[in-house]
Amino acid sequence: MEFLQTPEIQIVGVAVALVAIVAGAVYFYSTKKPKGCLDPENFKEFELVKRTQLSHNVAKFRFSLPTSASVLGLPIGQHISCRGKDGQGEEVIKPYTPTTLDSDVGFFELVIKMYPQGRMSHHFREMRVGDHLAVKGPKGRFKYQPGQVRVFGMLAGGSGITPMFQVARAILENPKDKTKVHLIYANVTFEDILLKEELDGLATCYPDQFTIYYVLNQPPEVWNGGVGFVSKEMIQTHCPAPAPDIQILRCGPPPMNKAMAAHLDNLGYSSQMQFQF
Repeated sequence: MEFLQTPEIQIVGVAVALVAIVAGAVYFYSTKKPKGCLDPENFKEFELVKRTQLSHNVAKFRFSLPTSASVLGLPIGQHISCRGKDGQGEEVIKPYTPTTLDSDVGFFELVIKMYPQGRMSHHFREMRVGDHLAVKGPKGRFKYQPGQVRVFGMLAGGSGITPMFQVARAILENPKDKTKVHLIYANVTFEDILLKEELDGLATCYPDQFTIYYVLNQPPEVWNGGVGFVSKEMIQTHCPAPAPDIQILRCGPPPMNKAMAAHLDNLGYSSQMQFQF
């Protein structure tokens, strides 16, 4: 089966990215930005207005904000805490990073991979349009300022792509931000790749500023990306070399994070050049 991009998919990806570019430019050039809806101390309820199933265990959830001009108010690279109930009816709280930015007014979206035994996965699996999600934030140690580094290298695995996608979008949609982004995104199978259409659209629209290298542990028969686990050689080839004005961001399952930290240390990246979400 042919898994490489078709012209139709490329066109859709470009269209998605172009819409984002226009929205981003309007947002970044605007002098009046509305106040965010988040509360760092108290949970607030947001209504689910659309649920789109992306695969057998991944769905995109769109939640409405109070008005069509409202913004979530989430700083770039930070996340929110979501509260729900597991299969036994017990409360569970888990952090998630929206795939939307504050340039997306009136709503925010979460792309969620639902695991069979995941406690919060159960809550999202049961959610239907009209239900409400309790959210608190912003949370997180990462603080981004345009131009703070010359180049970002990004190492993402599975659902760890969401903070990377958020940061990449913010950079690329800001006409004043010339930061380059080199992303390595690892998954088990082709079907596990999240946000592929959007990522490919960014790569097509910003070829001089954004590159992506996919790595699969179990690739399809026709595949032109990396195979196996992310190696030191892949990092050397697809990420910026150690330097004072670069930073490597990583986010993935704990075993991957541990392995990537060891690779980066061995390659000479100092602790100041690394950040783990």
